[in-house]
Amino acid sequence: MSSHSSICLLIPYFGRWPFWMPFFLESCRKNPDIHWHFFSDCEPLDNLPNNIRIQPIRYEDYLSQVSNKLGIDFRPPNPYKLCDIKPAYGFIHEDVIEKYNFWGFGDIDLVYGKLREYFTEERLQRYDLISNHARRVSGHLCLIRNSPHMNNLFKKIPNWQNLFCHPQHQAIDEGAFSRLFLWRKNFPKPLFNFVGLFNPLRRKSFFQEAFSTPNAKINWIDGSKNFPSHWFWKEGRLTNNIDGQREFPYLHFFVWKRNWANQPAPSAETIQTLAQKANWQISVQGFREIT
Repeated sequence: MSSHSSICLLIPYFGRWPFWMPFFLESCRKNPDIHWHFFSDCEPLDNLPNNIRIQPIRYEDYLSQVSNKLGIDFRPPNPYKLCDIKPAYGFIHEDVIEKYNFWGFGDIDLVYGKLREYFTEERLQRYDLISNHARRVSGHLCLIRNSPHMNNLFKKIPNWQNLFCHPQHQAIDEGAFSRLFLWRKNFPKPLFNFVGLFNPLRRKSFFQEAFSTPNAKINWIDGSKNFPSHWFWKEGRLTNNIDGQREFPYLHFFVWKRNWANQPAPSAETIQTLAQKANWQISVQGFREIT
């Protein structure tokens, strides 16, 4: 028995890998005792870390698998709709997560720091769900205990079958699923915490802002809108230009990637060369060497 609770992150992803995928992969490589399992029709990736498995599957076949498992007719035209069924991934892929203590869902528009230093064994032993936002489930990375109770919890979402089958994205992971854990989430903090005492799900869950998504709606650590402009990835450790030596579990560059879409993408060779260096930085300009 490992001294660590085992963790597997489940990510269905269809279409084309983003240009920054080599950086994502290198940040996974530096977390060797956490496993990622992809379901994808994208082209094979070079230099894949040992802790990543990619199960090749056509999009239509994946939808059939989900439909059969959930007993619904799940046929969204856009793969982005898969985000809505994130809370059900553990149920859908129970064969994949069978040997793990925790499973999780997440995105790939991020790079990881040292995840185990944030998802400590103390937290994993104590909580059934770990979210990296204070008042909602963090869709970009959330861990859930692998238990029948937690794996079936999505079925407590009112009208879940119709929400899953709705053709448009409904933000179920951060909306309807969050509301199972967080009652009256817009209450002032003392009252919000008091109400939470009466919710067994909330008492067994960890909701804390990890400050992983700069430039978004949530103010920065000091309460201001003064966000870091540069993040530094050094040998798997993630810091930024305003918070000194404070390390972060991951950077979700959700806002910056919109800017990158308007720039010419660097060549695959340039990306691969830089990603394999020990250190690099990330900013609104993209990925660069640390100078």
